[in-house]
Amino acid sequence: MTARPRLLIADDKASLRQMLATYLGDAFEITEAASGTEALRLLETWTFDAVLSDVRMPGADGFALLERIRSHAPDTEVVLMTAYGTVPMAVEALKAGAYDFLTKPFDPEDAERILRRALERRRLSLEAQQLKDQLRGAERFGRLVGRSRPMQRVFDLLERAAAAEITVLLTGESGTGKELAARAIHEHSARSGGPFVAINCGALPRDLVESELFGHAKGAFTGAISASRGLLREAEGGTVFLDEVGELPLEAQVKLNRALQEREVRGVGEARSVPIDVRVIAATLRGLKEEVAAGRFREDLYYRLAVFPVHMPALRERPADIPLLATRILADQAAALGREVEGFEPEALAALLAHDWPGNVRELENVVARAVAVGRTRHVRLE
Repeated sequence: MTARPRLLIADDKASLRQMLATYLGDAFEITEAASGTEALRLLETWTFDAVLSDVRMPGADGFALLERIRSHAPDTEVVLMTAYGTVPMAVEALKAGAYDFLTKPFDPEDAERILRRALERRRLSLEAQQLKDQLRGAERFGRLVGRSRPMQRVFDLLERAAAAEITVLLTGESGTGKELAARAIHEHSARSGGPFVAINCGALPRDLVESELFGHAKGAFTGAISASRGLLREAEGGTVFLDEVGELPLEAQVKLNRALQEREVRGVGEARSVPIDVRVIAATLRGLKEEVAAGRFREDLYYRLAVFPVHMPALRERPADIPLLATRILADQAAALGREVEGFEPEALAALLAHDWPGNVRELENVVARAVAVGRTRHVRLE
């Protein structure tokens, strides 16, 4: 049996307290206070889910009570009531942290309705805070977050990879966090003080791939008005991340394999090779073994890259991490947009958990970012 929420009713008129206690007694566990002073004393001893307080009372008024609650029991929701209600007073109450403001006389049904809404907000705020606490205590590696078993295995592998000077191949669907994993390896490695150079191999112009990767001499080809070191040499002393490495043309694969084997590069049009000191992390969403079998990827380069393979699980394979990820994304987006959004309503969170996320974490980021941008409430609702 679920315990009834604890409600403190503070008013100097016994008749009003009795009427509210009678009407609300089935839904709430009621405690009464005949003055602000008595209410403050009760608050020192007991914890209440909500307080329904008159503004004008002997000893301490409702605003003093509200200030005390906000500073010492911020999870307690406060609804103020008065026979002298004015718009400025209501605005002042809301700015001071009251959930709502009732002007006497009022229907007790209105009081119950407002109190239930206040308690719903309290419940959602507490759930959001619990998720934030879990997020702070969650296992993480760099910007990757997760408590699920698949991610715990990934974190263990990434930690081992960071500690060893070894080539890593990250596999997994688009949006699973392969670049975050690569950055985390770099940041936790002995090369963290050096550069991290990310290269999207699929975005390199096909006729300029070798020049972009390995550099070129001045005048090596039309348009080469100055020499270029190339991206591999830009990563000297650090880490180069070859994203979508399966998109490289075969000619570039030959030269990349030689560069990794000899630890040196020769730019287009250059007379001699130059030693390089870089750590290589590659990533692909393609099955490179299948690409090798189809003749689209060199077998020797595959084995040179896949020394330490790490598979990044799809989001649907780790649904336990969705609330944590969604909460982190929400906090980041709310801060970036200057919005006061605290968490998710149960229906919205249930919808996130029910979706299979073909776009993985990237899709989740887009959904939550949009909800923060267009939402008008403190908790994300299901549209």
